[in-house]
Amino acid sequence: MKILKHSLAILFVLLCTAAHTYAAPFDGVRELVSRRAPWLGKHIQFKAMPSSDGDCFTLQTVNKKLLVQATGANAAAVGVNWYLKYYCHRSMSHLGDQLAPVTELPVIDQPVTVKTSSIYRYALNYCTFNYTMSFYDWDDWQWELDWMALNGVNLMLVANGSEAVWQNTLRRMNYSEKEIADFITGPAYNAWWLMGNIEGWGGPMPQSQIDSRKKLVQKMLKRMKSLGIEPLMPGFYGMVPSNLKNKSKAHIIPQGTWGAFTRPDILDPTDPEFDRIAGIFYEETRRLYGSDIRFFSGDPFHEGGATDGVALGDAGRAIQKTMQKYFPESVWVLQGWQDNPKPGLLEKLDKRYVLVQELFGENTNNWETRKGYEGTPFIWATVTNFGERPGINGKLQRFADEVHRASNGEYASYMKGVGILPEGINNNPVTYELLLELVWHKDRVDVDQWVESYITARYGRITDDIRTAWKMMLKSIYSSEVGYQEGPPENILCARPALELKSVSSWGRLAKKYDTELYRKAALLFARAMPQFSDVRTYRIDLIHFLRQVIANDADSVFNAIMTAYQEKDTQKYEKQVSRFLDMIDTENELLAQDPFFRLSTWQQQAKDAGNTAAEKKNNFHNLMMLITYWGEHIPTEDNLHDYAYKEWAGMMNTYYKDRWMVYFDYQRALLRGETAQAPDYFHWEREWVEKNLHMADDAPRMSLTEIVNKITR
Repeated sequence: MKILKHSLAILFVLLCTAAHTYAAPFDGVRELVSRRAPWLGKHIQFKAMPSSDGDCFTLQTVNKKLLVQATGANAAAVGVNWYLKYYCHRSMSHLGDQLAPVTELPVIDQPVTVKTSSIYRYALNYCTFNYTMSFYDWDDWQWELDWMALNGVNLMLVANGSEAVWQNTLRRMNYSEKEIADFITGPAYNAWWLMGNIEGWGGPMPQSQIDSRKKLVQKMLKRMKSLGIEPLMPGFYGMVPSNLKNKSKAHIIPQGTWGAFTRPDILDPTDPEFDRIAGIFYEETRRLYGSDIRFFSGDPFHEGGATDGVALGDAGRAIQKTMQKYFPESVWVLQGWQDNPKPGLLEKLDKRYVLVQELFGENTNNWETRKGYEGTPFIWATVTNFGERPGINGKLQRFADEVHRASNGEYASYMKGVGILPEGINNNPVTYELLLELVWHKDRVDVDQWVESYITARYGRITDDIRTAWKMMLKSIYSSEVGYQEGPPENILCARPALELKSVSSWGRLAKKYDTELYRKAALLFARAMPQFSDVRTYRIDLIHFLRQVIANDADSVFNAIMTAYQEKDTQKYEKQVSRFLDMIDTENELLAQDPFFRLSTWQQQAKDAGNTAAEKKNNFHNLMMLITYWGEHIPTEDNLHDYAYKEWAGMMNTYYKDRWMVYFDYQRALLRGETAQAPDYFHWEREWVEKNLHMADDAPRMSLTEIVNKITR
């Protein structure tokens, strides 16, 4: 009898353990609901369902509660989001949440089942970790990971804790603390360091910050696991400090410069020293972040890197072999960008453990021209935004059509999912939501129909004016027929002044190739709904964003009028148009001041709050101000990164951009008077401006939203 009781006790424990294990995958999703929609928390139940071909969820109201059955935690989160969006008309976004309580929950009488055959729904670009996330704290990351899970992201880059890995690796390579500090960048520049473009800039990073970022990533990884999101971590692809060639006899390929920056070098992956250093790197990664990492990133010879004396096929095989040695069956994720990954690099890889990101899907179809990247698994993705530069952007119907085409065409067997890889993500929420949702639809998505549900969830309700305005935007600013472009068209109000201007940033453009008049009508029609939506923040944010674009578009013609008057030496007309131009800057500044999202002080405060010590706060602040102005190059002859990450924020418009234009207009006035005048030295002016403005901006609004909207739309 005792033996029987003992056996029954053991069986009971095992059954309880099994039940707990069975339910555990949904605990993270249940907690997500409590954080974002607590009004739903008591009315929702989760149940696991057997896995089939791809992820799946089913929604149904059972005993007055929403039952979410799903194949895993990630699918369960998507199911929650599906209910919030399509039944409760609620949403989260990087430009505002609309999650007000729903007093009477919608009932789903018959089960609704949604499936996807996509293996991966990927998110983030290295650059996102700086243009958007340099100064994220745990609250920011909690929000971000919840958004990722709700939108079905199950693979996400984690690039903000590599400082500790590299510090430990270099210590084991007998580097001094000074040498290590000179290699690691500041908190706003680690993206380009990890991509092999720069070293040291914006640093040194204090030890306290390296430690806090490590702990933050450890916390992130734990939360990601509970939400069914796997991390993509930086792997070792041969990047080493540029001074290692002075310390080692290994075959090290100098990588020269990236702009004015000295690049880290590449240790030949076929050299015996590669395996030793890679081993240290992976051991430290495993020690800090765990042994269950299945995905590693790393693009050797990125953006012009030298490949002299390297057999690419052998190099690729060596990189993969070492990765597999320390993390068996791990997948090497490579960026499909320009000619990367080079065909030779893929040639000798075990393709079962490779994934290529078709990075620039809004403009390219490398997946097709390269025949499924020479038979390599890939995902279809877009960049959408460069430098987190402002502007409305997204070829929405192209996204839907290309994902459907890649999923059903000749190379469908290699198409494994979708991805969003914006350089900055605090913009154009419709683009990210659409792209991640596409793989949950079996048939081709008609965006003209899809957007109805999107805007209803975004604002909680809609009017005919809002509906019509959005349909007009799909035919203009969100059109798929605007040709090649890297991110949204730019705002001339933010340009470094000159007599002739084609762009604000070196690789951007000012030209708007969509129907700007149709867009203007759409924005003004959207504004007509303001009295009914004054209490809906997502509406107010979009209103500000849409009207900001109207001002930016109008500024082009005013600038042309200024320069025409200047060339004609018509001083009266010149002064009139200059006054209009500067007033537009002031008007936009006041418009942007209407919401904290568009204020410089909001992001300055975030940078300060992310610092644990006075030194960290000061360096964070300085990193931020450099990044959004001159970016960080050393010498005037290599200054092509200025304004790459320019921002249309209150506190920037009326000081940095306006003051820079006033310097130029004063220069032109002197020439009009026949005086000899020195052309403005913007390189030094911009650096001096940053040093003089390392304090919180005064960017509070002086007018009400109604007053400023009336001024713009009258």
